[in-house]
Amino acid sequence: MSALILADTVGAWVPRQAYDYDTYTAQRDPELPRGEPTGTWFASSARYEWKEEFGDVAPRDERLEKMLFGDENDEPSGAGIDFSKLFTLKVDIEGVKKPEPILHFTDAGIHPVMLENIKLCKYEQPTPIQRYCIPAINQGYDLLSCAQTGSGKTAAFLIPILSKLMGKAKRLAAPRPNPMVGRQGAYTAEPLVLIIAPTRELATQIFDECRRFCYRSMLRPCVVYGGADSMTQRLELTKGCDVLVGTPGRLIDFLERGRIVSLKRVKFIVVDEADEMLDLGFEPQIRKILEVSDCNQDDDKQVMMFSATFQKPIRKLASDFLADDFVQIKVGRIGSTHHNITQNVIWVDEHKKKQALYDLLCTAPPARTLIFVNHKRTADALDDYLYNLKLPTTSIHGDRTQREREDALIAFRSGKCPIMIATGVAARGLDIKNVMHIINYDLVLNIDEYIHRIGRTARIGNHGLATSFFNDSNSDIAPELVKILLETDQEIPQFLEQYKPEGELTFEEPDSDAENNAAPDASGGFGGDDWGTGDTTGGGDDWGTGDATGGDGWGIGGDAVANDNARGR
Repeated sequence: MSALILADTVGAWVPRQAYDYDTYTAQRDPELPRGEPTGTWFASSARYEWKEEFGDVAPRDERLEKMLFGDENDEPSGAGIDFSKLFTLKVDIEGVKKPEPILHFTDAGIHPVMLENIKLCKYEQPTPIQRYCIPAINQGYDLLSCAQTGSGKTAAFLIPILSKLMGKAKRLAAPRPNPMVGRQGAYTAEPLVLIIAPTRELATQIFDECRRFCYRSMLRPCVVYGGADSMTQRLELTKGCDVLVGTPGRLIDFLERGRIVSLKRVKFIVVDEADEMLDLGFEPQIRKILEVSDCNQDDDKQVMMFSATFQKPIRKLASDFLADDFVQIKVGRIGSTHHNITQNVIWVDEHKKKQALYDLLCTAPPARTLIFVNHKRTADALDDYLYNLKLPTTSIHGDRTQREREDALIAFRSGKCPIMIATGVAARGLDIKNVMHIINYDLVLNIDEYIHRIGRTARIGNHGLATSFFNDSNSDIAPELVKILLETDQEIPQFLEQYKPEGELTFEEPDSDAENNAAPDASGGFGGDDWGTGDTTGGGDDWGTGDATGGDGWGIGGDAVANDNARGR
């Protein structure tokens, strides 16, 4: 040891030196020099901060910020030039208590670090759904919300939920393995937040948003979905999981296996796109997840459901799992879309659709374009057809492997393949920036799906164009389609004039609650007529522009060229 120093004289030792050990335990001024460098110790690396108003939060990391949020000089990816038009939408709120809306994010009592994350996301002011949902969730209410797609509902529930948990991770989160230690046995993921989404793509999209809003929170998000390697997802879960995003099938799989995922600590459950999950037949799985034996049954658990419609099955699900004093929020008319989407309907004979599509793509200005079809085989055939014509295209549908679907989305988002062909289910809920043109190559049979499809453009105050091919096989949807066109002041083509309603424009009301044995009242129950007079359709986006023409000679049912006046110039 250093206490014994070898003397110059061989075989002789000097007396022991006295040490003042108090000098090593005394508090040092961090600004003063510490003497000779002794290397970098783990204890002297960046560590989590503690402030009374913050709790435990991480220090800023410029490299990670750039990965999550992009450069400071990047243009905001959110609000468009007509963002202000969102605030003309009517908002209905029902419940025992009606939380007051906020005007600014700073009004909501949000954690200071979350406010910084919101600023990094370049969100300047809350959308209507955020103005009402954030205070409702902050005040602890269960929630049933209906809003048009592209209205910012993902941030509407992530911001208040993660803000309430920020700074409390060490106290609330489950134990997780220490990365500095070797084998430690299996750890069960015990998330605090569970978010259920209908499709893999939407689950991944929500997970990406979670990563941004969890920045500096000490909360670890994970995502699980079918079609991908379950072992890889299990390994991620064993590292710890505080926010779990998943599809119903894979969640049920992991819950039933045991010792992979437990819901005993969960404090927030979000069911996103609830109407779509019921349409896809996932109601049994949703009920099983919400009723799982080890799910936290404490009164402090909040359940939130977001849907594009208030159909009877949605209201029944809400009555079974939401608290009696839940808050019900509806933004805009159920089943409506927005004036910012320019909607063109063009007559095209069935056997001339391919040529019409090619003409339309070649005559329209270059823009990210999403083409909807009704069948997987049609998607494959169109993909081959356009590829052989040297157009940069890709496609996505349920039969593609997860890797193929992810590659297609990456190519579409990056602009490598700015034309993507998709089935409606595969693209449900996708939020892709700068989709300027939606083409309904195959029109759907119900207006709900039509509104969901055109809702992929004109997100959050931006503009977009929707072009639909129409012929005799689409007569079933014509009356409701004409209503949507009239409601949003679109031009009605000559071949649809016969479907114009006589007198005042009206829409069907949601299903009566009388059949559901739920008396309408003001106690957070289902108010029926209080929700407005919208039909039970999907929420479309409110906002769009664009400029595209349809070529001549596609059919004889009506004008073969989209009228210039209807292009939003």
